[in-house]
Amino acid sequence: MIEEGPSPALTPEMRAKMGEAALHGVREIGYYNAGTMEFLLDPDGNFYFMEMNTRLQVEHPVTEWLTGLDLVKWQLRIAAGERLTLTQDAVKIRGHSIECRINAEDAQRDFMPAGGTVELYLPPGGPGVRVDSHLYSGYRTPTNYDSMLAKIIVWGADRGEAIDRMRRALSECVISGITTTLPFQLSMMNEPAFIRGEIATHTLADILSQRSEVKSTLPE
Repeated sequence: MIEEGPSPALTPEMRAKMGEAALHGVREIGYYNAGTMEFLLDPDGNFYFMEMNTRLQVEHPVTEWLTGLDLVKWQLRIAAGERLTLTQDAVKIRGHSIECRINAEDAQRDFMPAGGTVELYLPPGGPGVRVDSHLYSGYRTPTNYDSMLAKIIVWGADRGEAIDRMRRALSECVISGITTTLPFQLSMMNEPAFIRGEIATHTLADILSQRSEVKSTLPE
């Protein structure tokens, strides 16, 4: 799973219209706290409500990078009854951010779970790189577990710089002993469709199909 912001598919006008729709929705249901409205966008620029999560999402660090706001802190303050002192005009988007969820899954086997014991864990670092994880060398994934092991989040002045930083961060990250999605996500940073920002709900299936066709034509 890869998340990024701002969306390369949205114009400022579309983003503002989508934001107004989200605000209208929460006002109608009387919702007051952190929440996430999700929409699907069609090729003609029309968007459709999909679902609302009444909490912060896994990709909230992307928003935090872009705005400089601590969303976890604000969520807790609101839950404690404090008033929101920020106005929408005070929230400014700066640069571009990308997040990769590193999962204990085998991309070569239809992303099947791939648990085990982490022999060595070495997270990436450097400017514009953030890592959220519970991992350590010797960690053993439990029998009943969420496959996500870590989140690598980067920020860049623009989308190109963010992609470059994510390439470096994924290349530096070491999680040995178990199979993870790290190699697959690194390959996605070089995928032409991703670099162009031309992503749809069928893109991943198309890429996997193309790779399978290429692999099947290679000589034994």
